[in-house]
Amino acid sequence: MVRLGIESVLESQESVLSGERLGLITNPSGVDSELRTTIDLLHDRAEFDLRKLFGPEHGIRGSAQAGVEVEDSTDEKTGLPVKSLYGEEKHLRPEMIADLDTVVYDMQDIGCRFYTLIYTLAYALEGVAEAGKRMVVLDRPNPIAPVAPAGNRVPDSHASFVGNYELPVVHGMTVGELAVYFNEEFDIGANLEVVELDGWDRDVWYDATDLPWVYPSPNMPTLGTATVYPGTCFFEGTNLSEGRGTTKPFELVGAPWIDAEAWADSLNDEGLSGVAFRPAYFTPMFSKHERDDIEGVQVHVLDRESFEPVRTGLTMLISAFNRHDDCEWVAYDGDHFIDKLAGGTYLRKTIDEAATSNGAVEIADGIIDRWDDERTSFLDARDRHLLY
Repeated sequence: MVRLGIESVLESQESVLSGERLGLITNPSGVDSELRTTIDLLHDRAEFDLRKLFGPEHGIRGSAQAGVEVEDSTDEKTGLPVKSLYGEEKHLRPEMIADLDTVVYDMQDIGCRFYTLIYTLAYALEGVAEAGKRMVVLDRPNPIAPVAPAGNRVPDSHASFVGNYELPVVHGMTVGELAVYFNEEFDIGANLEVVELDGWDRDVWYDATDLPWVYPSPNMPTLGTATVYPGTCFFEGTNLSEGRGTTKPFELVGAPWIDAEAWADSLNDEGLSGVAFRPAYFTPMFSKHERDDIEGVQVHVLDRESFEPVRTGLTMLISAFNRHDDCEWVAYDGDHFIDKLAGGTYLRKTIDEAATSNGAVEIADGIIDRWDDERTSFLDARDRHLLY
C-alpha cells in the first residue's frame, strides 16, 4: 500500500503542521485512502489550526467547469473562508496569508503540463516566499508516471497558465517533486517542506497503488482519461470537440464535418503503438458543438506500456487538419490557443504547411525529433529534483 503525504502527517509526522496557523490549497482530490477529505482531517483534529482554504480552477469542491472564474466564498461544511485562486487573481498574494504561518498544498496532479493545478502550486510558492511564510506539500503519486517525459519545453515568451516553468508536455514528476523543481530551478527560494510518499514506485500506474481515484477536475473522470490527455488536449486549441460534454472527455474527438469511419480507418493505418481508433458518434451536452450530432473517433488504449500519448495526439491533430478543410485553430485572449498549449508557434505553423501527401505519423515524428533536445535538457534538470 502507498501511504500518502496527508496520511504520514496524521500517523507519524503531526509536528510538521501542529502549532501552526494553517491555510490549505485543495480540491475534491485531496483525500486519504479512506476518502476522508484533507479539509475535514485537518479541521477536525485539535492539534491542527486550519484557518483558511484556497480553491484552484474548478473550486474547492470541484463544481465549476473549465475556465470558469471562481469567486471567494465560505465553505458550508466547516465555515472556513475560501479564497479563490482562479478568479481575477491566480496568484497567492502575501496579504492573503498575512495571518497564517504555513500554507499546505494537497491535490492530485495528472502528470501533464497543461493541468492548471500545478501552476497554482508554483504561484503559491512565489507568494509564500514573498511573504516569508512556509509551504508544506503533501505528496501524491503521479498517476501516469510510467509514461516517459515527452514534448518541448515552454519558453518564457509563451508561458501561460496552461504551460510554464519550462515543463515538457509529460513531466513524469509528483507534485512534491514539481514543488522542489519550481522552487530550486527558478530560484523562488520558498521555505518548502515535502511530506513524501511511502511505498510508492514511479514505475507503476495509479491503479497499481490501491488508492481510490477521485477525479481532480470535472473532465478528468478516470485514469484512462489522464492517460490520453497529454495528446488529445491539443484539440482544445481547435474547433473540434475534445469530448467535453460527454462521458468520455479527451477519449472522444470529432466534429460535424468528420467522416467517422474514414478517419478511424486512416488513423488505424498509421500504425501507432498500443492504441486503436473506433468510429464514434456523439452529442456533447456542453462546450464546443453543444447538442450537435458529431462524428469522430474514440481513442482506445490497448497497451498502455507501449502507448505514446503525445505522439498519438499529434498524429490525430495532423491527420484531422490534413483531411478536413473545416478544421481551424481557435483564439483565446486574441492569440491562438494552440500556441499556448504547444509552447510556441512551431506546431501550428508546421501543421499549416504540412504536405497532405505525407503520413501524419511521419510529420508527428519530425515534430517530436525537433523537440528532443528540449526534452533531454529537461531530463537533466529533472534529475536534480527527484525524490523517489
